[in-house]
Amino acid sequence: MSEQRPTLTTRQGHPVRDNQAMRSVGERGPATLENYQFIEKITHFDRERIPERVVHARGTGAHGYFEAYGKIGDEPAGKYTRARVLNETGVQTPVFVRFSTVIGAKDSPETARDPRGFAVKLKTVDGNWDLVGNNLKVFFIRDAIKFPDMIHAFKPDPVTNQQEPWRFYDFICSHPEALHMVTWVKSPWGIPANYREMEGSGVNTYKLVNDQGIAHLVKFHWQPKQGVRNLTSQQAAEIQAHDTSHATRDLYDAIERGEFPEWEFCVQVMSDGEHPQLDFDPIDDTKRWPEDQFPLLPVGRMVLNKNPDNVFAETEQSAFGTGVLVDGVDFSDDKMLQGRTLSYSDTQRYRIGPNYLQLPINAPQDKAMARTNQRDGQMTFYVDGGGEEKHINYEPSLLGGLGEAPQPDKDYHQHVEGHLGRYQTSRTADDYRQAGERYRTFADWERDELVNNVGGDLRKCPDVIQLRMVWHLWHCDEDYGRRVAEVAGIDLDQARALQPLPGKPAPGQRRETPTYTGGQPETGGGKKEPATTEEVAAAK
Repeated sequence: MSEQRPTLTTRQGHPVRDNQAMRSVGERGPATLENYQFIEKITHFDRERIPERVVHARGTGAHGYFEAYGKIGDEPAGKYTRARVLNETGVQTPVFVRFSTVIGAKDSPETARDPRGFAVKLKTVDGNWDLVGNNLKVFFIRDAIKFPDMIHAFKPDPVTNQQEPWRFYDFICSHPEALHMVTWVKSPWGIPANYREMEGSGVNTYKLVNDQGIAHLVKFHWQPKQGVRNLTSQQAAEIQAHDTSHATRDLYDAIERGEFPEWEFCVQVMSDGEHPQLDFDPIDDTKRWPEDQFPLLPVGRMVLNKNPDNVFAETEQSAFGTGVLVDGVDFSDDKMLQGRTLSYSDTQRYRIGPNYLQLPINAPQDKAMARTNQRDGQMTFYVDGGGEEKHINYEPSLLGGLGEAPQPDKDYHQHVEGHLGRYQTSRTADDYRQAGERYRTFADWERDELVNNVGGDLRKCPDVIQLRMVWHLWHCDEDYGRRVAEVAGIDLDQARALQPLPGKPAPGQRRETPTYTGGQPETGGGKKEPATTEEVAAAK
């Protein structure tokens, strides 16, 4: 005799005795309003989808663990950071990783030419640490106020609902800092072969802080032990012809086979400060830190060894935020990082609700670790532990309740001084150099792919965009601009004759705008600030 199966119930726990038919008046008669079982079932079905992410909508995920080496390169990790997760060896910190494409909708193909999201949630003994990045080490823009404009330009046209090359390049034309990222994305690096053979990067600059309160600038990187592999446009098209979920399938199948993908966690570090000796600002996320000057130092390893039990409950409802840092990791003044820190957690509260951190996939390693005075809101299903005295949901109190954690003996205190304004970086002449260097370091087949992809796109763009893009690319590398012009059928001499855009100097030129020389702050100091955007406009 077979074992009896568990009983199907309603959400209220009532046993379901007939799941085949609604209640109705007779065989053909109308259904009745008191069909509670049906109403519960159909109304929940109506709500099975939550708003998809505006960006990174298409994704897949996996569970695993992180192990620290206890060192950063050859030095003890404690020299740079007091973060326990990077100092303690022999500890397997649980992680959940979500990989994604950026621009496409939830059911878009994974062969799209697009940056790939690489978001890691480390559930450390000191709470969650979210390292939210991409597969490429740079980004298109360096000021978060431009992010909605950028995404709107890259998303489908609001009238035709088609992604149009002219929209993409129209935006890029006015933002030469994006040329570096464009050179990566339009090369084979814009289509990783799968998620296992893909690098990851925090992209933004953070800070590591040690127990002496000393900070270092840091960039975070994930290097795949499986190696790196990318696709040509033709290879991607052949895969997409029969499989739009190849990367999800590859990751799932590899973990099921026991071939657990592994990445080495590395950092680049430099002393805290502006580093005027460099021809780029180290907090500018459109620039890479040269690895010959700032080598990748191994810190630990990450292994993914378990697929989600339920894609919606875990992968779709997983929520990441760049503001989720542990003690020993801190923010830099990177404007993109500061803007992302508001936006990422805000979008999760909109998508999933104000209590999204109570979901198991997002909660800290030990649910009891979260002890707040935050209360109520949609979908509250437990109250954060408030100690013995649960009547007190405020602080401070003479009667008990929660208290503040002790301060570290020596904490990091950044000195900040300046005139309030809207500033653009004064170190813009470098916007072309790293793009040109990347072009020259590509293999011949990668350069061919890049030139054909960009040239093919520009053939579909208006003349004004074609000419300006060739002008930009020629300033990155003369061969780069010439070859793209040939593929697109653009007059190179006509493009080269263009004048620089206002406030966007060509390489070797200085920004022809005033420098802020207004009254010095009362605290003293005569440092001149870069021109604000209001002063740039007034000078035109």
